[in-house]
Amino acid sequence: MERHTRIINFSWERILIALMTFLVTAEVHILILSGSAQAEGNIHHLDFILEEKNYTRLCATKSMLVVNGMFPGPTIRVRKGDTVYVNAINRGPYGVTLHWHGVMQPRNSWSDGPEYITQCAIQPGTNFTYEIDFSTEEGTVWWHAHSDWTRSSVHGAIVVHPSEGTTYPFPEPDGEEVLVLGSWYTGDVNEMVQADLKAGDDLPDSEAYTINGQPGDFCPCSSDSTYRWHVDYGKTYLLRILNADMNAELFMAIAGHNITIVGSDGAYVKPFVTNYIMISPGRTIDALLTANQTPSHYYIVARQYNSGIISYKVFDHTNASAILQYNGNYTAPDKPEFPTTLPSYYAIDATVNFTMQFRSLADEDHAIDVPLNITTRMFITASVNELGEKSYLRMSSSFNNISWVNPPVDVLTAYYRNMSGYYTSDFPDEPPAFFDFTGMLSANTSASDFGTRVKVLNYGEEVEIVFQGTNVINASINHPMHLHGYTFYVVGQGQGNFDGEKDPKTYNLVDPPQLNTISSPKNGWVTLRFKADNPGVWLLHCHLDRHLSWGMNTVLIVKNGPTAETSLREPPANMPSCAIESNIKEAVDDKSLTG
Repeated sequence: MERHTRIINFSWERILIALMTFLVTAEVHILILSGSAQAEGNIHHLDFILEEKNYTRLCATKSMLVVNGMFPGPTIRVRKGDTVYVNAINRGPYGVTLHWHGVMQPRNSWSDGPEYITQCAIQPGTNFTYEIDFSTEEGTVWWHAHSDWTRSSVHGAIVVHPSEGTTYPFPEPDGEEVLVLGSWYTGDVNEMVQADLKAGDDLPDSEAYTINGQPGDFCPCSSDSTYRWHVDYGKTYLLRILNADMNAELFMAIAGHNITIVGSDGAYVKPFVTNYIMISPGRTIDALLTANQTPSHYYIVARQYNSGIISYKVFDHTNASAILQYNGNYTAPDKPEFPTTLPSYYAIDATVNFTMQFRSLADEDHAIDVPLNITTRMFITASVNELGEKSYLRMSSSFNNISWVNPPVDVLTAYYRNMSGYYTSDFPDEPPAFFDFTGMLSANTSASDFGTRVKVLNYGEEVEIVFQGTNVINASINHPMHLHGYTFYVVGQGQGNFDGEKDPKTYNLVDPPQLNTISSPKNGWVTLRFKADNPGVWLLHCHLDRHLSWGMNTVLIVKNGPTAETSLREPPANMPSCAIESNIKEAVDDKSLTG
């Protein structure tokens, strides 16, 4: 049974009472609610208490940071147009931030959450209240920590139901289920990451994948706690799937059952039937499943899609499993049926065939607006790089050969207060050199530059970004790209080097999918478009945390529009302070702190 936090809906009368009642405690805030937020939807308040709890998986027990004692964390349920205030109370041993992935946060970068980009960490013993404004999203999005690798244990789903008086663009399901795909590390993941970054080593691989926090029957000491989804024969369920894994795209299939994909990333898509999915870190998928098979037990299995070199064997080979279990009287099988449609680890054709089926509904009730008058074109290469001499190499990653360096003061504060010296506005629209990006590359292409370099956009610009994968150091893989503060239209993708003359002729400008995360394919390219109409500071990054830690990210600053309603809001009074610690400053000085 899915667990979720109780969200309190406030009527006008209760809001007025709450504002007149002053409670003096360390963990209660008086929230000033804007009239526009009240007029558009319901107001919700909840507490997220971050503290360490003991968890046992794979025959070992460890302590890790979680929210409200839950792994995965609580599911937030709202309607389109609602506003949620989340009081994040940090009782853990280190600083943390929270990000509301796939939520546009109109004019409100202050509550977006990525550390060093829109805020500094919420320090132990303190709290910060996020305002999450649900505007265009409908379907499944999610939330997660956005500091270090803390999101490995601090994450959860957000279910955005249709607004009052509207309904789904498909028949009302009989029930719904949330499946959170995650990763498990036996040790302290942040300690391991910091040690590997300092030593220049590769970053940790998980010991197992999880489904709703459990590795499942195929992992040691796990079969007694395998997650079970109970269904009734003949009923149809809305299945909400999110990939909260740290570094792996995942295949998933349900034995004996097809599903119908109806949404992704908080937007609906033209329905299509499939017997497996491939889901990248950061993505969500909504699907309908009809329980129409012989009542029994059926495995739900997830495994990694490895887009790297086939001969590279060092990755997490575990099969995470859950069980779809029919209710009723029947003889249970000795073991559940295993899905025969689950693709193999290296099935690139299965990945392409699945991802190319996504199309927006693009109907009267779900109109789209693909930018056609492009004013800014960016061509961004995504590379994994090496630094140093042959005797001591360390890994980095880059956009247009630039590896991001975190500033000691977050970019949003520096931008809003016009503070100089913390970033430069010269992120390039193209790489420093053009060559055969997907070929066997020479050694002189492997090093990257370091910098805190951002791209500034005028309000209202129509932007096209082509992401080009490269084969630097023979390390081409898929890169799931995520843009904060926006959804974008994926108008084209393909293999090889992007051809600026031929490839735009293949673009889908009629019903392209509207997403917030998309994989730039191995040795290939993907094109996305969006209108820069959400002013503020927004992170653009690869959602493989290995690559984010090495510097595969940049920032888009969208300038204010001509009116107050098209301008960045004022900051809240209780933003976490940015203390410039000596170790951060030293890391910036020696260019060792990236991502």
